[in-house]
Amino acid sequence: MANDKDPSEIIDDEEKSNEEEMQQLADDEIEEEIELSDDDQKSEFELKIAELTDQLMRTLADSENLRKRTFKDVEQAKKYSHITFVRDLVSSVDNLKRALDSVPEDKSNLPEPIKNLIIGLEIVEKEILTTLEKHNIKQIDPIDEKFDYNFHQAMFEIPTSDCDPGTVVQVSQKGYLLYDRLVRPAMVGVSKKIEEKKDNADNEKDINTIEKN
Repeated sequence: MANDKDPSEIIDDEEKSNEEEMQQLADDEIEEEIELSDDDQKSEFELKIAELTDQLMRTLADSENLRKRTFKDVEQAKKYSHITFVRDLVSSVDNLKRALDSVPEDKSNLPEPIKNLIIGLEIVEKEILTTLEKHNIKQIDPIDEKFDYNFHQAMFEIPTSDCDPGTVVQVSQKGYLLYDRLVRPAMVGVSKKIEEKKDNADNEKDINTIEKN
């Protein structure tokens, strides 16, 4: 049976079919590109989120470290900010102690007002020392202790055989601590070993023997 369609219509149908196929291919390519573009964009977003998360964690860590350092600095300031005042104060306490040490032990011959004054000053000294300890200011009185350069300052050496070398045998001036920080070292005299003179004596004896011969 012969085909009733006009040849021009057949050609138009074929062209139309080809155009539809090409359009479909183009649409498929566009969809693939869109899918690839979405995947790339998703990866970029994930990378950006990871970077921002890392920056946030670092910022939080830095903030926490700063908070801790600030808290520590504030605590240190509260404890030690008045150390200069304490250093000046203990010098006055030392002068009061020297004045009391100059008073003779036998006070019986002193006038009654003078004795009462001395007793009052001794009470004041005790109250001052108690107040210092209340505020964590402690005296360093290292008599008979091993010399410690962290808290003591050696002013002189004393030859002796009564104790081990390097022992504090005299305290010229007491030291002070504010909490665990040194306000002033104790001024001390330190024991040292007595030098042996036996060798010198033996040498002199030998020389005398030689001269006699």
